[in-house]
Amino acid sequence: MTKRFTGWHATTILVAMFGVIITVNLIMARFAVTTFSGTVVDNSYVASQHFNRWLAAAEAQKALGWTLDVALDDTRRVKIGTHSPDGPLPAATIRAIVAHPIGRAEERMLGFVPIGEGRFRSAEPLPAGRWKLRITVQQGDNRAIFDDEVPA
Repeated sequence: MTKRFTGWHATTILVAMFGVIITVNLIMARFAVTTFSGTVVDNSYVASQHFNRWLAAAEAQKALGWTLDVALDDTRRVKIGTHSPDGPLPAATIRAIVAHPIGRAEERMLGFVPIGEGRFRSAEPLPAGRWKLRITVQQGDNRAIFDDEVPA
């Protein structure tokens, strides 16, 4: 004896199907909102007008051969080690703009103090959370800009 397919069966199947679809959409929407890191540029046309200049600046920075080691110490201060082909950069000036990846907090400027041998530490600690850093290193007429991220 076979059971008959009734309206209750059809209703149960439709409710289950739409329940799964709605649940998946809510999960995907949550991931989209919580992982969005913001825009790269506000106006792509205006940005395209500066592209060649940005390319030249990137090539000049690459020619310098400078690199950074960025870390967070126990007091949540940013520590930066500078390196060049000739050794550390003890006479460098370092500034950083700190921004929350999804814009939940105001951008702020971080100043750095030298702690010896081309190493620097931020004057103030960062609040808890993930932060994007745009670090500007200047020594004499040479300047380099680095992007880094501090984990939570």
